[in-house]
Amino acid sequence: MGRFNRILEPGLAILIPVLDSIRYVQTLKEVAVEVPSQSAITQDNVTLALDGVLYYRIVDPYKASYGVENAEYAITQLAQTTMRAEIGQMTLDKTLGQRALLNTNIVNAMNAASEEWGIKCLRYEIRDIHPPENVVQAMHQQVSAERRKRAEILESEGARQSAINVAEGNKQSAILESEGFKAKQVNHAIGEAEAIRLRAQASATMIEHIAEAIRKQGPEGRDALALSVAERYIESFGEIAKESTTVVVPSNVGDAAGMVSQMLTVFDSVKKR
Repeated sequence: MGRFNRILEPGLAILIPVLDSIRYVQTLKEVAVEVPSQSAITQDNVTLALDGVLYYRIVDPYKASYGVENAEYAITQLAQTTMRAEIGQMTLDKTLGQRALLNTNIVNAMNAASEEWGIKCLRYEIRDIHPPENVVQAMHQQVSAERRKRAEILESEGARQSAINVAEGNKQSAILESEGFKAKQVNHAIGEAEAIRLRAQASATMIEHIAEAIRKQGPEGRDALALSVAERYIESFGEIAKESTTVVVPSNVGDAAGMVSQMLTVFDSVKKR
């Protein structure tokens, strides 16, 4: 007669006509409710249009029937207000990048409020987020600028690395060239030293042979030596005249015999030593 009596359990239930009547029928299944699109302002003052889907279940049919007039309408309104409150605590970038965190915060806040209604919010999913057109354009420009920035950085890094490689190559080339020139000079010097040594050795051997021949032949050897010195004397002056147009000669250039005599005197003094 207008007063709550009992909750009918699943199965056969007996009711007294006129006295008993079923006032509310609640489902214990999980229910999906579409949350209409609404506006919300982020922490950085950007207005967003959002909609979503709420999944809930009635855990206490009595509270769901007598604790609130319209459970579905109440839970939908609670989802909207809770979502606006959570969006107001987040920036635009955080809202777009952390949907999972936003959904979890909305569910926790709704469960704290809907416990008195016998309703448990299972999950909330934001379906679409629509920023204003000018914000979308600004985001696109930001992405384009970021991509251009990365491209310019990569290009400059490539140019820098290329310049480093070229400089390193020039450095290695200069080092190798200098080392090659050094090796060439060393080899040339070694060759010159060896040639000088061989010429000196040959000259010493020749002088020894000449000296030995002179000692063996006696006076005849001295005559041969004088003739050889005179020939060399004449050849040397001939070569000097060929190499230059100006020749400086001693005053007694015509006295070949005197020159030969001086050479033999030197030879005798060296022989005595």
